[in-house]
This record gives sequence, structure tokens and C-alpha cells, in this order.
Amino acid sequence: MKIELFSEIITSLKRNKLRAFLTGFSIAWGIFMLIVLLAAGNGLKNGVTSNFSSSTLNTLQLFASRTSMPYNGYPKGRKITMNNSDSIFMAYSFPEVGEVIPVYPLGYKTIYNQKKYASGEITAVLPEYFAMKAIDIEYGRPINNLDMKEKRKVIVLCRKDAELLFGTPTPVNQVVVVDNIVYQVIGVYANERFGWRTESFIPLTSAQSIYNTADHIDRIVCTLNGLTTEAENDSFNLKLQQRLSVKHKYHPDDNQAIFIWNSLRDYLQTIKIFSAISIFVWVIGVGTLIAGIVGVSNIMLITVRERTKEFGIRKALGAKPSAIIRLIIAESLLVTAAFGYVGMFFGILLTEIINTIMANGATATEGNTPVIFQNPTVDISIALAATFVLVVAGVLAGYFPARKAVAIKPIEALRYE
Repeated sequence: MKIELFSEIITSLKRNKLRAFLTGFSIAWGIFMLIVLLAAGNGLKNGVTSNFSSSTLNTLQLFASRTSMPYNGYPKGRKITMNNSDSIFMAYSFPEVGEVIPVYPLGYKTIYNQKKYASGEITAVLPEYFAMKAIDIEYGRPINNLDMKEKRKVIVLCRKDAELLFGTPTPVNQVVVVDNIVYQVIGVYANERFGWRTESFIPLTSAQSIYNTADHIDRIVCTLNGLTTEAENDSFNLKLQQRLSVKHKYHPDDNQAIFIWNSLRDYLQTIKIFSAISIFVWVIGVGTLIAGIVGVSNIMLITVRERTKEFGIRKALGAKPSAIIRLIIAESLLVTAAFGYVGMFFGILLTEIINTIMANGATATEGNTPVIFQNPTVDISIALAATFVLVVAGVLAGYFPARKAVAIKPIEALRYE
């Protein structure tokens, strides 16, 4: 009986190939577009938020710059200089501030190794900087307290510079030259996923001694505790800006004198933006799904009406109404299920292809460009649920018109053209 029913369905579909194709295409396209849209939204969100993983989220950085407006007789463009007292100020003036790390960027330097050289930024840091910025040491070790105490001439290279200079990522205990100063390589860290340049690190005390900068620093990195919302971070930024403006004598509204970058605030803003994008994508995706349901319903309605005469003949030959309804439901179920899973398959396939292409592109440009698109995948349960909804819609779209059609007397059904 089941074999006969299946054979009859196949025969009916072959007899109406275009109709069957249009019904199936509506199903497949709705599922395909829903998966692609959701995957695209997830890919953008995963890519952009992954750029925040290169450091601890609850970090705040201060960058000394120049004033952008005159204040109390001081001219516009005055250079602001920070020193170790600013680190102490940050550590003891704000209960929200946890760990405080002064940083002294030395700028772009040429790193020599015999006949080979590399160019990159040299930054003087404290040992705690590596953990705070989540810098992964692949070989050797980071800067430690003994390096700081003895003002050792040691350096931590990035993997890219290590391979360029030595032809290997493991040049620990080898030496390089920067500004005619010989440094011993003590560690190599993995290339940063986000950044346009390479960066190497030396002890802060060594830099202050070598370059005779006393306690001068250009940047302060610190962690924040207890600030979980965007409003709380905005309030703290404002309070910090006002206190710094008093200490360094610049206008309280001058946000360029000492630039404040609050990574958690930026992350929360990014999440808010992508939450809105996610809602928009869902609206478009569900709209596409509804369009598919409407298309299937219309096609099934037309299909049943076109076959009303056929149903009349079947009833005249002794077929029961329940058998005719069962035939229509089975036919709807077969078409919607088959094409629904076809759409799901190609939607998932496309997202995997895009994911592979983007992953290969990210590998090729590692350390050179920020990540924009990453892991554009969709929860399989969502894809299955969407397919199930369309299958049910297709079955119902066939059932109700069919029930109405078989209720017509055979003599009246035979008059349908």
C-alpha cells in the first residue's frame, strides 16, 4: 500500500513537473535565505567581537597627546607629558582602578641581525603587561621582575620578526641590535590577530636608562573593576577626564590632550549595535520564511483546484475522501520535506565555503588587518526548526483545500476545468 502510494505520488509529480518545481523552490529558497542571512549576521558579529580578544576586556588606556584648545593662558597644541606620578595617581585616586601599568612606546625602530633586518615598533613595558594584554609567549619567556631590577637589555620579539631575522620562530638567546644597543632575545610571542604592524618589547627601566627619559611615559594601561554597563563606564571616563585636566592643567572638555580608550565601553557599544543588527536580520529572515509559506500555500491551493476534476473521477471510481486527502498530504509532505532539506543543505554548504575562504584569507593576512568576518555559522536546531515550519505549512496548505475539494459531489467535480 505504501509502495503504491509513493508510486502514485511520483507519477503525479512527473505529470506536473513545473508545479512541483515551483512548490519545492519556494520551500528551498525560504530556508536557504534564512540560513544565509543568519549566518552573515553571526559572521559579522563573531569577526568584529573577536578583535577584542587580544586583550582583557576591562582595560582602560591613557595616551598622552597635545591640547586641542587653549586654557588659562596655555596655548593650543601644548604637549602633555605623563610620568610615573600619573601611574601612582591612577592607582590611588580611583577605587574602580585595579592594576596600573605604565608603557613607553619608543616608536618605529630597525632591528638588525647581522645582514638581516626588520622594522617594527619597540615598546617598553612592565612584566604584568603580557598577562593584561593576553600576549601568548610561544617560545622562551616574557620580561620578568629581575629584568626590570637589573635593567637588562633583553627583548621579546613577535613571531613574524623572529622568522624574518633568524629564519626560525625559536631564536631564544640570540642577539639583535636596536639603535646600536645589543639585546638578547628572551622570548617570542604569537603574531597578534589585530594590528597593522609588528611590535617588540623591552623592560621599561632599561628604556628609561638607555634613552635617558627619567620616568617619562607616554601611555598607561590599567584594569577597571565593578564597571559593567556603558553608563557606568561613561560616568567613570568623565570623572577621570576632569581629574586629569586639573592635574595637567588643560580644559576639562579637551578630549585630545589625554585620550582615554575604554575597551569595555567600546565592546558594550559593539554588542548593542550587533544586537540591533541581529534583530533586523531575524526580521528579514522570518519575512523571507513567511514569503515562502505564502508561496507554497498559493501553489498548493491552485494545485488542489486544478485537480478537483481528478478527485471527482477518483470518487466516482470508488475512492474514499480520506484516501484522496491522504494522497495530497503525502504529496505535500514529500515535496516540502525534500526541497526543505535541499535548501538547508545548500545554505549550510554556502556558509561553510565562506567560512573556509575567510579563514584562509585571515591566515594569509595574519597580523596585518583587523578581523571583520569570522565563523559565519547557524545553529543546526534553527535550520531544522525553520525547515519543519515550512513542511508543516506545506502540509496544511494542501490539507485544507483538499478537504474542501473532496467534499464536492463527483458530478459537480467533473464539471471543473
